[in-house]
Amino acid sequence: MTTEKDVERTLILHASQCGSTVFKNNVGMYTDQRGNVIRYGLCKGSSDLIGWTPITITEDMVGKKIAVFTAIEVKLNKNGKYKATDLQKAFISAVNNAGGFAGVADCKQDLEEIINGKS
Repeated sequence: MTTEKDVERTLILHASQCGSTVFKNNVGMYTDQRGNVIRYGLCKGSSDLIGWTPITITEDMVGKKIAVFTAIEVKLNKNGKYKATDLQKAFISAVNNAGGFAGVADCKQDLEEIINGKS
């Protein structure tokens, strides 16, 4: 049986094969023995995988490569019962509106569409 973790591993590997670099982004909080709350991860609603996708700037932009922020929300079945939450959708929209690449993926084709700016 395929799990979301299996899909995530597949997408991390495929992202690297497509030229993107992504890292697992765990989000949560931990309370230590003294009661101190330690929050970790990018922010609530941030995507499972974050990183960058290098692109070559067009001639009118000096011909340099830049890294575009990339965020992939991994779901086992994005059209089934495993849908992105409202916070996750808001994060994806914020990244896309700022010029990054972001979206929800449950397969290699989804990931390719996201990192090619087609999501």
